[in-house]
Amino acid sequence: MPRLIRLDTGDAIGQISDEQLAFLVEQLEEEHDDDTDYYIDRETLELLSDNGADPELLAMLEKAIGDDDSMTIVWE
Repeated sequence: MPRLIRLDTGDAIGQISDEQLAFLVEQLEEEHDDDTDYYIDRETLELLSDNGADPELLAMLEKAIGDDDSMTIVWE
């Protein structure tokens, strides 16, 4: 199963399903074909919610961002 990590702290965000990963890849901008990191801010969370993000995935990302305005996540 894919796993999300907060890039700036190295903290594990959690494991996600292949379907949740496919949703993130579809919704978020990649700079190149091998890109596995994504910038997430409050507007991005709102966009993901509006586009039908899995509630569990959204809650995981909201918990990871905490009081910060943004974060960069990576999946492996």
